[in-house]
Amino acid sequence: MWLHAPNITCTHGFSDRLGGVSPKPYDTLNLGASGDDPANIEQNRKRALSHLNLSEARLCLLKQVHGTRVCRAREGSQEGDALVTRTKNIALAVGIADCFPVLFQDEQNEVIGAAHSGWKGTVDGIAANTVNEMRELGASAGNIKVAIGQGISYAEFEVGNEVIERFANAGFPETLLAGNRIDLAGCIKHTLLRCGINPMHIWHMNRSSTEEEFFSHRRDKGITGRNWGLIAL
Repeated sequence: MWLHAPNITCTHGFSDRLGGVSPKPYDTLNLGASGDDPANIEQNRKRALSHLNLSEARLCLLKQVHGTRVCRAREGSQEGDALVTRTKNIALAVGIADCFPVLFQDEQNEVIGAAHSGWKGTVDGIAANTVNEMRELGASAGNIKVAIGQGISYAEFEVGNEVIERFANAGFPETLLAGNRIDLAGCIKHTLLRCGINPMHIWHMNRSSTEEEFFSHRRDKGITGRNWGLIAL
């Protein structure tokens, strides 16, 4: 149900698709895809959150728009693609089904963040914006540890030339843009390093969202569930 990063010490996890109640094609732990019965999604969320001893009443969610807006977390839903907070006992969640969930923690200053990083958010700097907003809350880039969850792999992320050009024009190195594919996780890491994140503080799950254990929008041609990346103080 939940996979964990070794470098994040607070409550957190990256969900898989196992252990829920949803039928195909949302089987079984769909935490957000709207084509599913809302009652199934609610039951799945309760099950998933109970495994982390968290309450749905303290959940902070996003209407994700593939942008770069970072929100100060509050209970309920906001529009944007990342959340940050230093408030305890609230849970920050981002939904994914090929895009990368990225979790952030400054343990010393007690500031956390969660970002949804698809190709548009990645090229436009959602990871950098999240780090900057955490710093506004008192975090230090040198203290921030980052966990990158499952997402579309380099081998499977084939794009058009216009997308490659956007990344190249944004300064991403050619080694991450070989041929007609993009190493999206590598681009996220590149942005984090430019923000002053210690490379030893960055962990990547190194698993593809197209594996059967996860939901994948591309693999399932748009009809699929949603996994979560979640973090809470």
